[in-house]
Amino acid sequence: MKKSVLFLVCLLISIASFSQSTGKSIAIIPQPVSIIKGLGKFTLPKSIVIQAENTPDLSHTVAFLRERLSEPTGYGIISVTSSSNPTIKLHLNAQNDIKLGNEGYSLSVTPTLVTIKANKPAGLFYGAQSLIQLFPVEIESKVQVNNISWTAPVAEIVDYPKLGWRGLMFDVARHFFTKDEVKQYIDAMARYKYNLLHLHLTDDEGWRIEIKGLPKLTEVGAWRVNRTGTFGDFIPPTADEPRDYGGFYTQDDIKELIKYAKDRFVDIM
Repeated sequence: MKKSVLFLVCLLISIASFSQSTGKSIAIIPQPVSIIKGLGKFTLPKSIVIQAENTPDLSHTVAFLRERLSEPTGYGIISVTSSSNPTIKLHLNAQNDIKLGNEGYSLSVTPTLVTIKANKPAGLFYGAQSLIQLFPVEIESKVQVNNISWTAPVAEIVDYPKLGWRGLMFDVARHFFTKDEVKQYIDAMARYKYNLLHLHLTDDEGWRIEIKGLPKLTEVGAWRVNRTGTFGDFIPPTADEPRDYGGFYTQDDIKELIKYAKDRFVDIM
């Protein structure tokens, strides 16, 4: 099961990477409502200036861009509230653009400036996700990559979701995944603009959430004898076999995951 999560993440990255590597068109996942490709390209400078309001709602989008752009390039990045020469400008509309709604954005890439506009912080976050997909596939690296031309095509992109509920289910009941692995799953969801995580916490194979008034739910229900093989052919556990496979999330763990998801505009159900 843990391999399947890694496979999902790698598959989505591979699809995006293959699409971008063709160079024939601008490929963003999910496909935006409108893409108008222009002439020329935007080249990421070695000193990147992100202009954005200094508010908690935008802090994660700025942090996301800082991390994703600095790790593979090694370039310096600063964020400011005002600049005469910004590299990337995040702008919340003073007057709502009705077609964008709460999660839509417009992304303008010119040879000298990237501008993302939205009605709400979620739109800016999703616009930032799309911007990252415009750069060479090496932008996915967690370590510095040399001899890469960090360019993005000039384009005007508009996107807003067709569906308000865009969810995935993560089954942690049958096989336990650590808190960090759940965060990895949330990051993959956010990358492709999913906004609802169904965290499946209980089933006959396991109980994964701490209930302080009923401690045996996790003392007993969170652990079982590990079995591998073909479904239906497992040998039933004996009474003396150690129940040491499993785990559960404390209430503090759940609070942390909810906040982690919320920062990425994902709600946990």
